[in-house]
Amino acid sequence: MSQLDNCPNCDQIYIRNAFREVCENCYKQEENDFQRVYKFIRQRQNRTATMDQVVEGTGVSENLIIKFIRKKRIQLAQFPHLGYPCDRCGTLIREEKLCSACKKDIQTQLSKLDREEERQRALHDQAITYHVVNKKFK
Repeated sequence: MSQLDNCPNCDQIYIRNAFREVCENCYKQEENDFQRVYKFIRQRQNRTATMDQVVEGTGVSENLIIKFIRKKRIQLAQFPHLGYPCDRCGTLIREEKLCSACKKDIQTQLSKLDREEERQRALHDQAITYHVVNKKFK
């Protein structure tokens, strides 16, 4: 669904849709930047370039290059020294959203929480409850 929005780059009003997150002018600029980055990294001597080298060689911001990678416009399999930051800790990764250390830490925390909930449930189930019934004897 389309909606009226301000461009996050230039603050111009545009119609936002599922395909574009920026206005027409910024979209064209992003496409030009993508072509510049892709042309740079496709050159044989630049295929092993790091992110800093690509930024320096093209003049395109690191955030925009990361956006191209996350949208799978740049396939990392062909470029061994490129990546993007883990959403949690910022470590350079090449797939998914979290690095393996963060995934392991989250899984450990979830396991610990599950064990604690199970322990609480077991304690609750073991609790002895007495019910008092008030009966009048005649």
